Amino acid sequence: MTVTTLGAAVVGSGLPIADLHSFGSAVVAQGLGTNGLQGWIRDNIVPLLLLGIAVIMLWIGGRGDNAGVARRGVGLLVGLVALGIAVSGNGPAVGQFLAQLITG
Repeated sequence: MTVTTLGAAVVGSGLPIADLHSFGSAVVAQGLGTNGLQGWIRDNIVPLLLLGIAVIMLWIGGRGDNAGVARRGVGLLVGLVALGIAVSGNGPAVGQFLAQLITG
């Protein structure tokens, strides 16, 4: 149940704000979080940044600076790996895997 306020009445219930205590924990426990914002950034901002980086790489490559494109491409690949690990939430598993590569 979502309860929002508009003026002096609770929209959807017809109750005045003074009667909010009758909702009890339903008003308090709405499950606030940042999942919506994280999803929006992941779905909109990240592809836009990747598109911008691709255009810049093509522009640099068009000038004939192939070594610069390769250098920036490797940096971009490392950044994308870090972003993928951060977004997926598998950081501890990746760290454990890398530690096992060294320790055996």
